[in-house]
Amino acid sequence: MSGDVVLRVRGLSAGYRTPVLHEVDLDVHGGEFVSVLGVSGSGKTTLLRTVAGLHPAAAGTVSLGGRDLTRVAPQHRGIGLVPQEGALFGHLTVARNVGYGLRRLGRPLRAMRVADLLGRLDLDGLAHRMPHELSGGQRQRVALARALAPEPAVVLLDEPFANLDAGLRATVRADVVATLRVAGTAAVLITHDQDEALSVSDRVAVLHEGRIVQDDAPERLYGAPASEWLARFVGAATLLVGESDGAVVRTALGPLRHAPGAPGVVTAVVRPEQVGVGEGDASAHVTGVEFHGHTRVVRLLLPDGTVVLARVPATGTLPRPGDPTTVAVTGTVHVLHRRAL
Repeated sequence: MSGDVVLRVRGLSAGYRTPVLHEVDLDVHGGEFVSVLGVSGSGKTTLLRTVAGLHPAAAGTVSLGGRDLTRVAPQHRGIGLVPQEGALFGHLTVARNVGYGLRRLGRPLRAMRVADLLGRLDLDGLAHRMPHELSGGQRQRVALARALAPEPAVVLLDEPFANLDAGLRATVRADVVATLRVAGTAAVLITHDQDEALSVSDRVAVLHEGRIVQDDAPERLYGAPASEWLARFVGAATLLVGESDGAVVRTALGPLRHAPGAPGVVTAVVRPEQVGVGEGDASAHVTGVEFHGHTRVVRLLLPDGTVVLARVPATGTLPRPGDPTTVAVTGTVHVLHRRAL
């Protein structure tokens, strides 16, 4: 971990007319970037609002640096917040927005802090602009600068890139993450975007129906999901049921190796990049090919009706829908015993 636990959530429950969060536990270490990933309605925004103090907790605690914040007002929590829309003060300039939380500082120190943050976030020359004169990406950078200005221990980001177009989203996200890394500020990103969560986070906590169902490093979340639901949710996967002898499971794609474990009926999680097209002995028919820039995703139909996805480089001879072919799985697969549904 990057450091001691800065933000600690224990047994947190919250809701409106009905419960939304159910006994959520979450730790965020110093300098760590954690994503809370989930579908719409999973409780992500309620979790963020409750941690920020904008919504009351029905049970459980929120602490920052060992200090219990559960009943503390939002403005006294020492937590920065970047809302989805930026929520800048429309009547204030960029500089005054960023310096809003620094009113106790003397004017020279406040001006230095604001200028430093604007420089770090590529906002030089925009200090006197009004929010309506900024692009969407600039507004999000200003919102982050405002959240960072008081030097909070943790910044909460509520899907801040969701409304940006794809190219701008990647650029702004990279700048925001880099700024947080340099500042050493811990951050919690609320997102429904799996690629976003996996690509920028030290850890990803998946929230499902108000409960965290797995909290892990991105590589482990993708490579060793704790359930079949998670395997389907985090990235594309083909799930194959078969009988394992403890090291090899027999499936519609043939025998597949996995890490040693107990024998029995298991579900093998096969990721598209593990599937080779035109290799092995298992026969299949190509039913579709999707273009994804430097790769193609090939949809294959096995004789028993199983659909398998393969991700192949967009070079050389590519299969076409209707082509007969063969498929093989490379490497080891992750397996789930059938009780982990």
